[in-house]
Amino acid sequence: MTASTTPRPAAAWNRLAAVGAIAVAGTLLLTGCGDQRNKTGNEGGQSSAQGASAPLFAKLPKSIQSAKVIKVGSDIAYPPVEFKKDGKTVGIDPDIAAALGKQLGVRVDFNNGTFDALLTGLRSKRYDIAMSAMTDTKDRQEGNDSKTHKKVGEGVDFVDYFNAGVSLYTKKGETKGINGWDDLCGKKIAVQRGTVSEDLSKSQSEKCEKDGKDKISMEAFDNDLEAQTRLKAGGVDAVSSDFPVAAYAVKTSGGGNDFEIVGDQVQAAPYGIAVSKDNAQLRDALKEALDAIIKNGEYEKVIKTWGVDAGAIKEAKINGGS
Repeated sequence: MTASTTPRPAAAWNRLAAVGAIAVAGTLLLTGCGDQRNKTGNEGGQSSAQGASAPLFAKLPKSIQSAKVIKVGSDIAYPPVEFKKDGKTVGIDPDIAAALGKQLGVRVDFNNGTFDALLTGLRSKRYDIAMSAMTDTKDRQEGNDSKTHKKVGEGVDFVDYFNAGVSLYTKKGETKGINGWDDLCGKKIAVQRGTVSEDLSKSQSEKCEKDGKDKISMEAFDNDLEAQTRLKAGGVDAVSSDFPVAAYAVKTSGGGNDFEIVGDQVQAAPYGIAVSKDNAQLRDALKEALDAIIKNGEYEKVIKTWGVDAGAIKEAKINGGS
C-alpha cells in the first residue's frame, strides 16, 4: 500500500513515505502492513535451500551461509504485494524473494510484523532484510523521520526491485469524465486512511477550491477492500490506491468486470529491499541475485503473474530513491 509521509498504521499503505510527485504512466507507490505475531515459515512462493551449488551462495555472509535462510520482515496484509491465502504467504514480494533465494541457495522465511516496526526489527537483527512494499526514500536511507527529516535512528540501504505510485480507478464503463486528478473536483472519492492517496486527495481538493471549483468529497476507510466495496455500491465515483493494488483489483474483482484504471499514475518511487548499512555483503549479493533473475526471465514471470508489468524495472539499483 502506498502510505503517507508518516509511518502508516497496520494495513495502511506506507508503508511508503510520500516522495516528490511525478506523473508517470505505468508506475506507482506502495507500502506494507501486519502484526508482529505470526511467522509464515517456508510457505507460498518461498524457496528451499540449495546451498553451495547455487550460483551466488558464495557471495553471502558466512552467517547466512551457515543458516541457509534469510529472515524477512514483512507486513503481510496487502494484496497483491504480500498477503495470506489458504494459510500461506503469497504475492509479488514472496515470489520475487523465492526467485532470489534460488540464486543465493537459501530459504527465504517471511515473518509478519507491523510496518512501522520492520526497520527496528532489522536494526535489532530480528530480520536480515525487510521486504514489504517499502518505498526507498532518502529519509529511510539516512535514518530520518519522514516529516521532520531529523535523525531518529540508523539508516538502511535499499536494493530497488519495483516501481510503484498512486492510481485512480472507477466502475467499469462509468468513468464520469474522470481521466486524472484534475477531473476530481466536485466528485466523490474513496481512499485508504493514512495513505498517500488520502494526502493527494486533500491536496487536490484544496487546489479545486483555490481554482473556484467544487471540493472533492472524500471517504477514508481502514483498507482498500472497504473502499472497493463503496465504489461497487455506487457510493463514490472513484478509488485511489497504490498501483499494484489498483491493478490487482481491476484484474480480479468481478472477474475483471467491476473496475477500470483511469489516467496516469503519480507519486512514482521505487520499492526497496531494506538491508542494514553494516551488511553490505548481503546487500550486494541481493543486488546481484536480482540482476540475475531479471536476466533469466524469472522476475518478468512474477511481474506478469500478478499483472503489474508497468512497475517492472530493467536493472537492480542500490539507494535509487529520493
